[in-house]
Amino acid sequence: MDVSKTKTSFYRRLYVAWLIDSGAARSVPALMAATGMPRRTAQDTLAALADLDIDCAFVQQPGERNNAGHYEIRDWGAIDPAWIARHQSRIKAILGYP
Repeated sequence: MDVSKTKTSFYRRLYVAWLIDSGAARSVPALMAATGMPRRTAQDTLAALADLDIDCAFVQQPGERNNAGHYEIRDWGAIDPAWIARHQSRIKAILGYP
């Protein structure tokens, strides 16, 4: 299946946001484990969520230091997370994720 870089980038962002929101993967190491993507790609994808008006924030664990915490989606903007849930098998197949 021939899929454009634009589409794969869009789907990667949607899927990462869905993983965070569903609680399946709320940290960079968890995203790496769930998708097989390298650390830098995971970090870049998190940073790029704002381009889709998805408000993703890092929540620091109380009393902890050195980035102990997790990511959470505070607002999906114009994106419908139910659509992602319904199409996650197709999205994973297009992206080659386990």
